[in-house]
Amino acid sequence: MLALGWILNAQEINIELVAAGFNSPVNIQNAGDDRLFIVELGGKIKILQSDGTINNTPFLDISSQISSGGERGLLGLAFPSNYSESGFFYVYYTNENGDSQISRFSVDENNAELADVSSEVPMLTISQPFSNHNGGCLAFGIDGMLYIATGDGGSGGDPNNNAQNLNSLLGKLLRLDVNLPAPYIPTDNPFVENPNAQDEIWAYGLRNSWKFSFDAVTNDLWIADVGQNEFEEINKVVNTGGLNYGWRCYEGNEVYDNSGNCPSDDELVFPVAEYSHNNSGISKCSITGGYVYRGNQYSTLEGMYVFADYCSDEIAILDANNEITYFGPFNGNSFTSFGEDLDHNLYVCGIQSGKVYKIVDESMNVESYNPLQFSVYPNPTLDNFTIQSSIQPKEVLLYSIEGKKLFQESMLLKEKTISLASFPSGIYLLKLIDKKGNQLTRSIVKK
Repeated sequence: MLALGWILNAQEINIELVAAGFNSPVNIQNAGDDRLFIVELGGKIKILQSDGTINNTPFLDISSQISSGGERGLLGLAFPSNYSESGFFYVYYTNENGDSQISRFSVDENNAELADVSSEVPMLTISQPFSNHNGGCLAFGIDGMLYIATGDGGSGGDPNNNAQNLNSLLGKLLRLDVNLPAPYIPTDNPFVENPNAQDEIWAYGLRNSWKFSFDAVTNDLWIADVGQNEFEEINKVVNTGGLNYGWRCYEGNEVYDNSGNCPSDDELVFPVAEYSHNNSGISKCSITGGYVYRGNQYSTLEGMYVFADYCSDEIAILDANNEITYFGPFNGNSFTSFGEDLDHNLYVCGIQSGKVYKIVDESMNVESYNPLQFSVYPNPTLDNFTIQSSIQPKEVLLYSIEGKKLFQESMLLKEKTISLASFPSGIYLLKLIDKKGNQLTRSIVKK
């Protein structure tokens, strides 16, 4: 594998080539197994196997029914948690009229490597007044609902004020219950009882949040919203509906256009972090949102939000203090998407390079390498969870999120099952310690 790296501060973020030869990749997803599904802007979804090979036949090819060029095309893909049973998956594309289309497809009944292209069930069509700012990200929350980012409809500066208009689905984050009949409206969506708002809306005031994600442990919602002239923003919120993120009144924390009926500041949610287009001496232009790292491989990245900038070819991390550190540039990529595998390892793809990379942290060199690595499953859990360790641990400890030690037990084997039946729902911290004093901590969620 090819590795490209630069050293900076505590982390040494690197990208390690996994596969090449994709045509304008814009999304990476997993379906609950060891495959990665790579979405190409031109209308194909290809399967990347765990050994780095790419299936010769696309999983799905709808290139004949999309509009393309610029920001149009096949943009989003999401698999529900019950995909292995239902066979349903969901896509977001711009149709032949240039409008946004969210549809459900089914896997082929006789071949798990192929979708049934004839199985499309159109769920939602949104008229797009311009060719840009189409959004396109889809993701299922821990609540089982499908969240959809739409973009403000394009042009520049949101000339139709779509993002602040609750009668428009543009400039929004939508929320659908795919288990209900059409129009798939969850009864607890925030504007269901509002006659002056669209029922599908979960959040509003977004410019083009074409990449968002949920923290796999806390379920916090992370929205990366692309800026207009100067500022790129990162929003983080406990999964609460009805929030207004401020566009077009604000770009990041700065006033952009407060003419018309802009709400007061105390009615808005401001970003936890932002960066300007000339930050760190390298020209930036468009944030590509990523994920909070929850893998088991790099303990120094635990809980950090990893993202990129499309123009600077930099990868960055946002730490617990909401401070940004940049790595790179990794030139020639134009990063368009991050993705997670089943173990929450992170991947990133470049639309220009056509390559998929794994995110690695090389700060754990030979001298500092911690041999104690372990995995935990299932996480989140309803009751029991199992620890599998790479070496023989000495003991396991469980803490509350406030840091109170709840129990401490010896580990006699490399595998141990622990019950949380007597504990309430919430977030817990699990720590393993080996005989040499090496220790690692993981977050555990009890539903």
